[in-house]
Amino acid sequence: MDTDLLAEIESLKKLAQKKGATAKEISSDDIVVSQWVRFKCRYGCKGYGKHLGCPPYAPSPDDTRRMVDEYSSGLLLWFDGVPGHGEFGPDDIPDDFHPWFADLIRWVNGTVHELEKTAFYDGFYKAFGFGGYPCIWCEHQHCVAEEAQGVVDESFRRKCRHMDLVRPSMEAAGIDVFATARNIGWELSTIPCRNMEYGKIVHSRIHSVGLVLLE
Repeated sequence: MDTDLLAEIESLKKLAQKKGATAKEISSDDIVVSQWVRFKCRYGCKGYGKHLGCPPYAPSPDDTRRMVDEYSSGLLLWFDGVPGHGEFGPDDIPDDFHPWFADLIRWVNGTVHELEKTAFYDGFYKAFGFGGYPCIWCEHQHCVAEEAQGVVDESFRRKCRHMDLVRPSMEAAGIDVFATARNIGWELSTIPCRNMEYGKIVHSRIHSVGLVLLE
């Protein structure tokens, strides 16, 4: 690997650490992209079609696979816990739980964005980040995609309030986060929900993952 890229990776690892995350180098060959992942978004997720970082606005798995193949490496980011809430259980989680996890989503996606931006201005102009979860940048408003009526298509993106910040989540773009993490020795598992009730997770020991591609 190019010595400049190696040095940049080490610098970005330190920046991730300052943000409270752990970063580990990953080969693009170890990033798993699968068609089934988008089906999980389309059937079962309450955020489908409501955020510009989610399907159907996010890249398709085929587009993602072709794009990832243009890179040699990246950094996978690991985040422990949920800032802003300490220990919690299912009774603490509101039915509209997306805003409740806002600090976590901003932590993950903000760190991804800062690493991408830093690498870009350091001369690694191909740097691109994938976050996690539905977008939360419109803090006290719904995303324009959710507000809009009628046909769901890419034209809503021109009205995005945070075009500089929004990136697709890994899962939205078809990346199998579980398998990708496993390929570098990180073990992710699903979190049980009380009585299998959507969103009512039984504990706060959450692990989140982001990705920054580099070349």
